Amino acid sequence: MPEPEVLAVVTNEVLDRAAIEAFVRSPQDGALVTFEGVIRDHDHGEAVTALDYEAHPDAERFLRETCAEVARETGLRVAAAHRVGALTIGDVALVASVAAPHRAEAFAACALLVDRIKERTPIWKRQHLAGGTTEWVNL
Repeated sequence: MPEPEVLAVVTNEVLDRAAIEAFVRSPQDGALVTFEGVIRDHDHGEAVTALDYEAHPDAERFLRETCAEVARETGLRVAAAHRVGALTIGDVALVASVAAPHRAEAFAACALLVDRIKERTPIWKRQHLAGGTTEWVNL
């Protein structure tokens, strides 16, 4: 069985949600679910001022494999992009999108995709805390 066509990108550029959604949409789909991971101003009770994301050199391959796995399991078109580099509060770090004929399967597939990306893609973040310290997350 051939690998499903997926869109998987790791970049230091601002993520293009419209392009990611356009990749997964088709005339057969009645549901489009897109998740955006947005940089927030706090974590575990501490104020966060910024984040730095760093990726393993093979991170895009891991992301592509994860997207392909979810596409095979669900039979749906999926796409994801993760931003790396210095991000500030309100920036979008992750966009994951799935289209399906019906909403329930689109929601379930998008949740599965995001969970697996977070589990398997070697991208780490360093949080800059308001007190001037930093901490690494997801190592």
